[in-house]
Amino acid sequence: MAKKKVTAIVKIQIPAGKATPAPPVGTALGPHGVQIMDFVKQYNAATEAQAGTIIPVEISIFEDRSFTFILKTPPTPVLLRQKAGLEKASQTPGKSVCGSVTEADVEAVAKIKMPDLNAYDLEAAKQQVRGTARSMGLTVVK
Repeated sequence: MAKKKVTAIVKIQIPAGKATPAPPVGTALGPHGVQIMDFVKQYNAATEAQAGTIIPVEISIFEDRSFTFILKTPPTPVLLRQKAGLEKASQTPGKSVCGSVTEADVEAVAKIKMPDLNAYDLEAAKQQVRGTARSMGLTVVK
């Protein structure tokens, strides 16, 4: 059997276990002719254990309107906000500090994000996470 040709790759961020055919899922997949409810059911089944977290998904749509999807790790700011116990980050990062995370929190987030980061080792991944924390108005304490 010949390989199917990919016609589109769609990337969206959806709360785990709570996908619905409403936007953003419907508006992203509708123009490609994909069965939206099939995707919603498969996504919710795959992410029900992580309910409440935002999970990015990369959907490959083929010319016969079938699809496959790959789940990514949660965005770094979401993980840092959970570690710091914040609802949202600073409105003026660099000027005001809204919270802090420990070095252990940074390492835990870096380990979670390692598959999706373009870092070769854990130390480089931790530097990327520290930079994200700084840009959110968080301080990293020892």
